[in-house]
Amino acid sequence: MSWLSDLLSTPSVAHDVLVLSLVAIGGLGFGSLRIKGIGLGIAGVLFAGLLFGHFNVTVSHEILDFARDLGLILFVYALGMQVGPGFIGSLRRQGLPLNALALALVVLGVLTTLAVSKLGNIPMPVAVGLFSGGTTNTPSLAAAQQALKELPNGAAAAAMPGLGYAVAYPFGVLGIILTMLLARLAMRGQLAEPVERGDDDIKSLETLNVEVQNPNLDGLEIRKLPRFKDSGVVVSRLQHGENIEIARAETSVHVGDILLAVGEAENLREFQTIVGKSSDVDLREVGGQIATRRILVTRRQVLGKSIHQLNWAARYGTVVTRVVRAGIELVPRKRLRLQFGDVLLAVGGEEVLSQAAQEAGDSPKELEHPSMLTLFIGIGLGVALGSCPIFLPGMPAPIKLGLAGGPLLAAIALSSIGRIGPLVWHLPNSAGMALRELGIALFLACVGLKAGDAFVPTLLQGGGFIWMAWAALITLVPLFIVAITARLWLKMSFPALCGLLAGGMTDPPALAFAQNITDSDVPVISYATVYPLVMIARIVSAQILVIFFSR
Repeated sequence: MSWLSDLLSTPSVAHDVLVLSLVAIGGLGFGSLRIKGIGLGIAGVLFAGLLFGHFNVTVSHEILDFARDLGLILFVYALGMQVGPGFIGSLRRQGLPLNALALALVVLGVLTTLAVSKLGNIPMPVAVGLFSGGTTNTPSLAAAQQALKELPNGAAAAAMPGLGYAVAYPFGVLGIILTMLLARLAMRGQLAEPVERGDDDIKSLETLNVEVQNPNLDGLEIRKLPRFKDSGVVVSRLQHGENIEIARAETSVHVGDILLAVGEAENLREFQTIVGKSSDVDLREVGGQIATRRILVTRRQVLGKSIHQLNWAARYGTVVTRVVRAGIELVPRKRLRLQFGDVLLAVGGEEVLSQAAQEAGDSPKELEHPSMLTLFIGIGLGVALGSCPIFLPGMPAPIKLGLAGGPLLAAIALSSIGRIGPLVWHLPNSAGMALRELGIALFLACVGLKAGDAFVPTLLQGGGFIWMAWAALITLVPLFIVAITARLWLKMSFPALCGLLAGGMTDPPALAFAQNITDSDVPVISYATVYPLVMIARIVSAQILVIFFSR
């Protein structure tokens, strides 16, 4: 086995790749271990890198820097492609209170970090690492390190955020769970309240069967119903006597008819007040020949068009009741333009639904096939954007978005646009997940290897345990303030609150824990609503801390 000994001890590309692979293998295996459903996840790679680095098993500096930056670029670009399509949707009217609270969580974390740095006399490169670890947000760590490299004489301090992150991360995960448990204890008497369903907190799309009782509406077309045009409500089916049909804009309603409406809870209540009363008949269960189908938008010819422009109601007798984009349900309003990968929930006959699906593409194979051309164009544009100097008054040197900010913003912008000419910016979920996992594993492995030789001395002799205590404040203070505000101000239900806290900390393990203790899907909805904006805010916040407050 002398060849293996030579491979591990002789500097070479093969040696460097092997070490990186061993770090990733050990870290992913360690991160997969769970205690009561809680584990380190991908962050285990960082701790494996610290262990290898401590025993001086590392790679060459050139490969280390290249692999770290490449991993960072792949990760943030794939992340931007994931959150971009749903970014604007997450800021829609019903998401504003949730996103405001989530942003408050970020701002309070920044303010607590500044206070910790001042009171604890902790250098900002370390404090921003505590900020990233205490909030379990790895992209902000990457952004902070990249921002440090852009500052004069900042490259020497680039390893310090990694130390702070490693010290703070374990309690960052536990702190969110502790807050949820304390909130559950405090709200024990209110957990059975109707607000727990989260309808008023999340305002996701619902369905309602309404019986027409208003005599003033008898004979009116659906499109001419009072306040219907801008209500955000879609009527998909109508029962007249024993007949059930697709409800088109020009379909007339009569007293005694039953309408199946889709929309937000508040809008449905207003619609019911105008039309009549709720009906016990569920038209979804007695639809006869009417079917419901989920249609994938994969055909380039329909991209950028609205449901109104497609005019499926007149051409096929098909009604689109909702559009699902990046996990967020949207009402198909006139201004909503279709993007690659959208899912349309359509109602109609089997044959006409097939025709509509053929027009939209509805090709899962096309959806799962990544375009390498647009991938490299997007990465190239992102790197160029990140390298562009930005001159700000009062700054001694221009700042740059760097390899974290540039690719992220480019991916968000391109995925939001969706299509430019023949180029479609879409990254399939499987490809995006693979790029994210590969990128963050490379990045964390390199960060751990680079900081490994200093981690143990820092922990035992350099105030590492004191850093842990300060990091606990960065975790808990914002969580407690936001949790109390959300409950007392917005009367937020416990499941929605748990989703808000998990999303505000961008922590999937905390989301899984929230689902377990609430036995509800409401945490997932609030998590998805705040995740895109919070992820961007945490990355920007880490850069601001480094650029404006490093000393």
